[in-house]
Amino acid sequence: MKILSVNAGSSSLKFTLIELPSEEVIASGVFEKIGMDGSFYTIKYNGEKIRKEKSLNDHSVAVSCLMEDLVELHVLNNLDEIEGVGHRILHGGQEFSESLILNEDIIKEISKYNELGPLHNPANLMGAMAFMKALPNVVQVGVFDTAFHSSMSEREFLYPVPYSWYEKYGVRKYGFHGTSHRYIDKTMREYLQKDDAKIISCHIGNGASVTAIDSGKVVDTSMGFTPLAGVMMGTRSGDIDPSIIPFVMNKTNMSCEEVINCLNKESGLLGVSCLSSDSRDIEDAMEQNNEKAILAQDIYTQRIANYVAMYNNLLNGADAIVFTAGVGENSSQVRKTVCEKIKSLGVELDLEKNNCRGEFRLISKDDSKIAVYILPTNEELMIALDTMELINKK
Repeated sequence: MKILSVNAGSSSLKFTLIELPSEEVIASGVFEKIGMDGSFYTIKYNGEKIRKEKSLNDHSVAVSCLMEDLVELHVLNNLDEIEGVGHRILHGGQEFSESLILNEDIIKEISKYNELGPLHNPANLMGAMAFMKALPNVVQVGVFDTAFHSSMSEREFLYPVPYSWYEKYGVRKYGFHGTSHRYIDKTMREYLQKDDAKIISCHIGNGASVTAIDSGKVVDTSMGFTPLAGVMMGTRSGDIDPSIIPFVMNKTNMSCEEVINCLNKESGLLGVSCLSSDSRDIEDAMEQNNEKAILAQDIYTQRIANYVAMYNNLLNGADAIVFTAGVGENSSQVRKTVCEKIKSLGVELDLEKNNCRGEFRLISKDDSKIAVYILPTNEELMIALDTMELINKK
């Protein structure tokens, strides 16, 4: 069964074509600068990377190009080979707690949550609608970033604000990166052969979240009502005192929207370092004794370590700490520094084992009280598996 996993952004569209149940990646690629000048796309297939410059006015044009090229490049004999398309959708609110087959009515219902994910949700749904038009007889499935976190209890997802805010407006912690955290938990429980494993999953990329998982259920997660909360990130502040917002508004005459935009796009590693949001640039600058880069990295790793320590307490002792996503998988320096800051938990990192990038491996010493792993995430596979499961249930 051939399944397309899709992640549509406001000006991009990423795809992976997967053969199931073998889990073989047949092709992958990304369409960039959709609706902008200089748009182009790349397709990886059969060991080659093909790049084409093409005017991509909207997502429908991008999807049409993809459909044409999958046949012209002989990736597929015909489009009938595609049996399902799975779509990453950021926010499903409280209503959508598991993946489901999409139709126009359901997309309309999901769009109610666009105000909670204004940067992602409209684009995710736009991509889904483009594929529904291009492949009208193919099952389309929505897979929600928020769904895996729906197992949190009221104690964890409620904020200490007037309860009526939750009842009337849905003000609560939702959590994100759920598909990634679900993959980490599923893979680790299978690897450890322990269904009741307690996992601290550290999805550390340009966006970052830490999640405490017990027996396949999320106990708590660092992101909140929006993806702005939690640990410090590439351009996002993470947790701050909310009183900072009106204070800065009064000092600068910025609007609330402008301050929030600054917290989303001009803060985090970029804001503190005054240099870059990219962890690789920060580490390069640290080697040149750049004081702001050193400070940014120190705050960054401390915030991650604080959440890991808190969640270890919440789980009454974790079985494993797992680093994943771009920084988590590839930065030995970030992993090393975070683990140094949780030594009080009995974590002992093996520096030789930690000296690697992007591979599944144990990186802690044998006598470490909590095992530490690197595990490359695979959200595309989880989307494809959910899609196959729903097709088989039809």
